[in-house]
Amino acid sequence: MTRIAIAGAAHPHVAYATTEVDERDDVQLVAVSDPDRTTAERWATPYEAKVFTDHRQLLDEARPDVVMVAGIYSDRGQVVVDALDAGAHVIADKPLCTTLADLDAIAAAVRRTGRHVTVLLEKRYYPVTLAALEIVRSGQLGTIHGVTSSGPHKLNRPTRPAWFFDRARYGGLLNDLSVHDLDAALLFTGLTGGTVSGSLAGDPAWPRYGAATLSGPGVLITAGVDWLTPAGSPVHGDYRMKLVGTEGTAELLWARNRLKLTTTDLAPHDVPLPKGFRAAELPIQTLAEGNELDITTAQSLLVTRLALLAQQSAESDCIPLPWATDDPNRP
Repeated sequence: MTRIAIAGAAHPHVAYATTEVDERDDVQLVAVSDPDRTTAERWATPYEAKVFTDHRQLLDEARPDVVMVAGIYSDRGQVVVDALDAGAHVIADKPLCTTLADLDAIAAAVRRTGRHVTVLLEKRYYPVTLAALEIVRSGQLGTIHGVTSSGPHKLNRPTRPAWFFDRARYGGLLNDLSVHDLDAALLFTGLTGGTVSGSLAGDPAWPRYGAATLSGPGVLITAGVDWLTPAGSPVHGDYRMKLVGTEGTAELLWARNRLKLTTTDLAPHDVPLPKGFRAAELPIQTLAEGNELDITTAQSLLVTRLALLAQQSAESDCIPLPWATDDPNRP
């Protein structure tokens, strides 16, 4: 039996973990911690799990095998390090952390403990993404030179807690929202280095529109993100991505569950989609079975670093910053 604990439950994505507890008979939720005891109790009570307000006490007493981290963004870095040092693997909602110093501390903890950290990059498991990956691997698009994505979100301001609008605790728009699309773009292009830059627009204290850009040999990636989806929209965000290759294009319409393909030989058409997976389904299954994670620690730390660097660039006159997969800070 794999023992799972939740350390930080401020974001509702904590349900990614409890859903797997509901779906599997080889995992058990043993404890939940959150500085707000009411929040911890809400998630723990249905599972008769222990309740804590201090994650360190949870780690000492519950000794979980896997820790799900979904607390206030600025708290996550230290929680991840403490969980690793306690001998647990970590699955984390994005963002993994809010500063490069926190990320470096996580990478150091991974090296000294040998434990895994996986960010729940849920777009990888969408049917549209899985189908697009097969198209890319089959060579139907030729060499991909361009990736553009749009990640709009509804703010739903009345439902957001005060910490969400505190830059120090939130960590910034690009760090929060660009991670999924940057990860998907790397998956499709295989880009291993270059420069990353960011830009922001709107209220300087809390910008609601921005873009992260990666530029490398033969590839340009732009991920636009915002909190400006109108309240009247039928979807939280009309997420989409376009892959532009030498032999064709693919349009990933995630919110509409459609993939449109056009090539030199084929007119525009919808591609049949496979079955997808829940956000934490494969990571928890893999950890429960003791197998190799498909979203590796190195990939999780890399895409987190790119989002943090994009945020740093945006707040420093949009200066491009170098990155590479052989960064010495990687585990």
